[in-house]
Amino acid sequence: MKYEAPEIEKEAFNCPHCQAYSHQEWFQGQKYGIGHLIPEFKIASCCHCDNNSYWLDGKIISPESTGIPSPNEDLDEEIKIDYLEAASIFNKSPRGTAALLRLAIQKLCKQLGETGDNINSDIASLVNKGLPIQVQQALDTVRVIGNECVHPGQINLNDNQEIAKKLFELINIIARIMITQPKEIANIYNSLPKEKLNGIINRDSKHS
Repeated sequence: MKYEAPEIEKEAFNCPHCQAYSHQEWFQGQKYGIGHLIPEFKIASCCHCDNNSYWLDGKIISPESTGIPSPNEDLDEEIKIDYLEAASIFNKSPRGTAALLRLAIQKLCKQLGETGDNINSDIASLVNKGLPIQVQQALDTVRVIGNECVHPGQINLNDNQEIAKKLFELINIIARIMITQPKEIANIYNSLPKEKLNGIINRDSKHS
């Protein structure tokens, strides 16, 4: 599902609390204990997690919005948890974010059939199995930047949050190419009539 950024008076968007795409109930708010309603102060209540976001003059003021997309739905649940935890601390600690996403990549390698014990070895194994170069580059980017945060070197994420934000995009790209797209293709292929599938199998068996 496409990420929908929070926006004033929008009926549904990805909640800045739970990250789920959800309907939002809007209310007029009171500002700082003043007894009357303030037209420019609004509250959105997420129908998925029941948490509120607070808006003033058309802009979200709480919680801090990161603009980070939701994790790919086909990621394992424990990877999604790491992803969302990384998103929750993005504004406060880009380095902590990158370290958590490095852990998510390690678990993603395991989801892709590797041991999950050593990221570098797992990526090398995937490359030997025909991993597309774009996916290899994405995996190594998250690995290297995550390592730099655990063992500080030449990359200072505190000076460049955009690098940390791009890591979220890379994880979703990897999941889309390696998990989502093959699953979608298989579902469409398997929906073909049985006799057509048997014909394909017989055709290919003659050339094996």
